[in-house]
Amino acid sequence: MMSVKQFWTKKTLVGLGLGQFLSLLITSTGFSSSELAKKGINAPTSQSFLNYVLLTVVYGSVMLYRRQALKAKWYYYVVLGLVDVEANYLVVKAYQYTSITSVMLLDCWSIPSVMLLTFLFLKTKYRFRKIAGVIVCVAGLVMVVFSDVHAGDRSGGSNPRKGDLFVIAGATLYAISNVSEEFLVKNADRVELMSFLGLFGAIISSIQISIIERNELKSIRWTAGAAFPFFGFSLAMFLFYSFVPVLLKMSGSTMLNLSLLTSDMWAVLIRIFAYHEKVDWMYFLAFVAVAVGLIIYSGGDKEEDQRRTGVADEDADTSKHFDQEAGFDNLNRGTMAGSSKTGETSTPDCTTSTGAREIISNKNVGKDTRGKKS
Repeated sequence: MMSVKQFWTKKTLVGLGLGQFLSLLITSTGFSSSELAKKGINAPTSQSFLNYVLLTVVYGSVMLYRRQALKAKWYYYVVLGLVDVEANYLVVKAYQYTSITSVMLLDCWSIPSVMLLTFLFLKTKYRFRKIAGVIVCVAGLVMVVFSDVHAGDRSGGSNPRKGDLFVIAGATLYAISNVSEEFLVKNADRVELMSFLGLFGAIISSIQISIIERNELKSIRWTAGAAFPFFGFSLAMFLFYSFVPVLLKMSGSTMLNLSLLTSDMWAVLIRIFAYHEKVDWMYFLAFVAVAVGLIIYSGGDKEEDQRRTGVADEDADTSKHFDQEAGFDNLNRGTMAGSSKTGETSTPDCTTSTGAREIISNKNVGKDTRGKKS
């Protein structure tokens, strides 16, 4: 049975806090996009373009200062940039065709996708507690959907099937992007990841803007009311992208996607206190369910770390025991070998000394014989 100290570890608290900070950043980007839509500005790729430029300038400068060799192949970042740009585009574009309720529900597809990809490619193993936490989180988001239906907020959209396909495709690409970033940040370098993701993301976005959103940008009237949410969106996305690798390295991509589920709940709280809107009571129940699910998923990291440390210590002790046995065997073999070598060398030495005495005595005999002859 886990104690409270084992459950509320520093890693757990930092992971939960950082996850909610990222969730608030996503909420702010949603409100920025909503304000831009009210002003008739519909350019999702252009909004993300400035974020990629900021990533390139900030983290690229750090890379140039370091002057280090690349830890991952550059074409990995090209693929990651393409996946990330299109994931952002598809999910934002889906709002034009389907309801916000459908987007919120189908966006959960990224969670099982992430779990499957991490299991297959990163060899991540999920215990029952982790799976239970995921189920509770998703159940909380389903409550939000039913709350929208109950409150009569659901609208069909112009082409729901097309919009739903966009959301599923975008959520799948988000999962691929998150798992790829988790792999790169654990095996390469965070600064390298951010700089090259920004570089190739900016290149791909500029090509896409020139093809799809060129006329939309020409029609925009850049007033203060339009520029503030536009640049606010880019700044929030820059902070989001900067801190995502930290959470990925600490808790993994599944924890990231679960944390982002609370962005809808933070949006509800902003609607209540900033815009004085009334919301359905199920929103609060859903917020509690998602929070509990996050705690269940992220809790108990200390116990697992101790288990891993214990296994590592056992392996080290076993290796040390075998090394000691091998050392004793080598010592015995060396002693035996040394004794045999000493015996072998002593015999020739005795033979050599005997032969020398014989030669000396023969010389003396020869001298006596010559003396007698003389």
